[in-house]
Amino acid sequence: MLLVNNSPALELARSGAPLAGTVTFHGGLATPTPADAKNIKGRVLVMHGADDPFVPPPEVQAFKDEMKNAGVKMKFVSYPHAVHAFTNPAAGNDNSKGAAYNADADKASWAEFEKFLKVTL
Repeated sequence: MLLVNNSPALELARSGAPLAGTVTFHGGLATPTPADAKNIKGRVLVMHGADDPFVPPPEVQAFKDEMKNAGVKMKFVSYPHAVHAFTNPAAGNDNSKGAAYNADADKASWAEFEKFLKVTL
């Protein structure tokens, strides 16, 4: 099974669910129990807007440390000039609102997702 979602997908993976892979597009990364990362069974792909104000750099670094410390096979891709909701055209195009569509990040993240599927499944 492969799970694609945002924060709930990561929490399900942290629970030890038998997932071949977990993917998140512009999702939250924080968890109240970072030690649970040791339960992750499959690969993790995170696609993140580099300028996302809802997921600040300390949260990103804590997540990366969590995955590294647990030995999770994880790839983290950060898209420059992208904020939260960068794959959603309905989010508009005003980055100052914190959520906005970014066509370049959308296209690149989808290509990354397709590569992940080929490797994981």
